[in-house]
Amino acid sequence: MTTLAILTAAGSGTRLGRDVPKALVDLGGFPLVLHAARRLAASGMVDRLVVTCPAGLADVVGEILAGDPELGLPTRVVEGGATRQASVAAGLRLAGPDDDVVLVHDAARPLAPPELVRRVVTAVRAGHAAVVPGLPVVDTVKRVAPRAPDDAGGAEKVVETPDRSLLRVVQTPQGFERAVLDRAHAEGRARAAAEHLAATDDAGLVEALGLPVHVVPGADAAMKITTERDLLVAGLLAEEAS
Repeated sequence: MTTLAILTAAGSGTRLGRDVPKALVDLGGFPLVLHAARRLAASGMVDRLVVTCPAGLADVVGEILAGDPELGLPTRVVEGGATRQASVAAGLRLAGPDDDVVLVHDAARPLAPPELVRRVVTAVRAGHAAVVPGLPVVDTVKRVAPRAPDDAGGAEKVVETPDRSLLRVVQTPQGFERAVLDRAHAEGRARAAAEHLAATDDAGLVEALGLPVHVVPGADAAMKITTERDLLVAGLLAEEAS
């Protein structure tokens, strides 16, 4: 049996303020999507790769990946959908009959280390049907109520201070038994078209089925790039790792 990795690279990245999609933004001389793909391959746990890309850029992304000597994985590129959930579903449709484990990863986390990929896949193959990497929350977190419309100060009322020892900041790649992820996307299909309804991660779709999701230790390097500051930090991390 085999492991398929779906690498989502269809986001616009508007908050980075670039004229190219986020996955094609340069980090240390290579686009983010290539960094992410290389680390998935370097784990030694991935047999095939499907990359979702923005509309009209399948050939561009395909050429970037096909020409890379470090990748060495059978790779297909497919255009993504209007939401992340829809993009993952598009990639999942390309899964083969032998793919019994599926990883879902974000090109926006280009430096997720190979050992993190190995932790996730190992946990899935040990019998956990849905596995996500996560980091402990180090800040105090407050849950607030919606702001009262007549509050001229713009303040929100604190209703709870959760125990942060029980909280995790979730990352990718997330790993799933193929049958569970297929079912989660099938039952959550109605949510995929609209951004305000779509699941923000695939574990959320599994949770909606009432099935358990397990957490393995995450990695600081698996940070998500959203802003220019994030890109600068990722550049420093990439330099340290080289």
